[in-house]
Amino acid sequence: MALSTAEVIINTLYEMGVKRIYGIPGDSLNPVMDAIRKNGKIEFIQVRHEEGAAMAASFESKISGNVTACMGTSGPGSIHLLNGLYDAKMDHSSVIALTGQVETELIGTDYFQEINLGALFQDVSVYSAQVLNPKSAQELTKRAYRESRVSRGVSHLILPADIMRLPSEYDETFIENVTVKTSYSPDLSEVESLIERAGKPVIFMGKGARGCGKEILELSEKIGAPIIYALNGKGIVDDMDKRVAGTLGLLGTKPSVKAIEHADLMIMLGSSYPYVQFIPEGLVTVQVDNNPLSLGKRRRSDIPVVCDAETFLKKLNVGEKKKKYYETIQDEKEDWIKHLMKSEEFDGKIIKPESIPSTISKYADADATIVVDTGNVTVWGVRNFRTTAGRTFVFSSWLGSMGIGIPGTVGASYAMDRQVIGLIGDGSFAMSLPELVTIKKYKRPVKLFVFNNSELGMIKFEEEVMGFPNYGTDLYPLNFAKIGEAIGIKSFRVENINDLENAVKESLSIRDEPTIVDVVIDPDEAPMPPQLKFVQVRGYITSLLKEKLE
Repeated sequence: MALSTAEVIINTLYEMGVKRIYGIPGDSLNPVMDAIRKNGKIEFIQVRHEEGAAMAASFESKISGNVTACMGTSGPGSIHLLNGLYDAKMDHSSVIALTGQVETELIGTDYFQEINLGALFQDVSVYSAQVLNPKSAQELTKRAYRESRVSRGVSHLILPADIMRLPSEYDETFIENVTVKTSYSPDLSEVESLIERAGKPVIFMGKGARGCGKEILELSEKIGAPIIYALNGKGIVDDMDKRVAGTLGLLGTKPSVKAIEHADLMIMLGSSYPYVQFIPEGLVTVQVDNNPLSLGKRRRSDIPVVCDAETFLKKLNVGEKKKKYYETIQDEKEDWIKHLMKSEEFDGKIIKPESIPSTISKYADADATIVVDTGNVTVWGVRNFRTTAGRTFVFSSWLGSMGIGIPGTVGASYAMDRQVIGLIGDGSFAMSLPELVTIKKYKRPVKLFVFNNSELGMIKFEEEVMGFPNYGTDLYPLNFAKIGEAIGIKSFRVENINDLENAVKESLSIRDEPTIVDVVIDPDEAPMPPQLKFVQVRGYITSLLKEKLE
């Protein structure tokens, strides 16, 4: 069947499973836009900045696990995609980037908006190709999809405008299912023997353990192991369960510090935790990951196991331990919860930022998706959002980019039919304000909570800890509720602690439209590590934004 090259690419993407493309039209993309129009099934989401397109695609893929797509026109439009694509690369999201290019006869002439897209996208992509012949369009599109899905990364197709207009052949029989189910059959006898001998085992879980909460709790109870989780492990188990110690590191908890300090065995499930300074050097480690490259990537793995967390947990056969190591952290856990609750208390009208996630956690849906932006809000979102199991938390985990909150909620809202909540600092919110228009235009029922302190709070804290005078971190005060209302989004302004709970409840109760809750918070409230020497803070404070785990 003869179609234009652009139509072949778009039809192939749709048939292989791509449901929508985030982007902004542009002259070199005109044939592609017309192909999307003619297809009629693949959805085009018009964002207001290409970075928002890539961010939305990245977050949709993080949550759904599916291949998503974004696009930018030649020159600046394509360049704008890069920050969001690096988020996808570093968090292993499957995203296809379509970039327009000038006509082939103009390539190499320093023409208007001509840039070397192949060189520019080389580092961010697992696969990058330029469609120069209509005959190869379908093959290259299929290859891009396969590489992105299997490698869990960014694939990139360069689309010269003149080639997109040429006729090409679309082969309906060419489409095939590229999802390959990998089966594992690990020998766990050595692991089982090690667990039987351990008196103080801990379970450390990350993103790769999602969906295995029940099995992890069962293993924890059987062997008496406290459960510590990496950032992306939040929501897999109930924070209030006595077996759950919480996160580790600069965003961590006191119970997790005690549990890891005295442990004699760590079972690491689906995580390649980078901040090894928080793990005792001599701690014997069993690391389970379906990617062999992650095993021993950052610290010694005494027994590496190549398989997914689900297979490991189902296949593992160990006996019941009478002594439960998790019982030894109960005093620390009780004290830690009291500490969190005290930090959420208020003095007069001043609103403590910790009280926002604490209040939201009481009223959010049991299966809500929570998008947490980067900065102080990350600390408060992880620590003070005491969640039950079943909620999904997503971050810019490895890139640690500010401004992901609004476009991230857009992508999250398309990933699953669930309540989507964004926890966003005012600095980040201002960065991606234009995407509020995207939310309004496409009626995305997301709930955005702004931590408004008129400061770049994390940077302010870093400067102070490092001994520098505070400089350049003050932000011009903005009323984001009024901005939201001007766009047509139902918005609330909270300046008094007594109004916070009602605003949260009303916002979350509105099911079919977006809302903004702009909360004016204490500008002097700083995130503090659970247990860290000053010298460690000085050495690692610059990594605070990057305390992100798979």
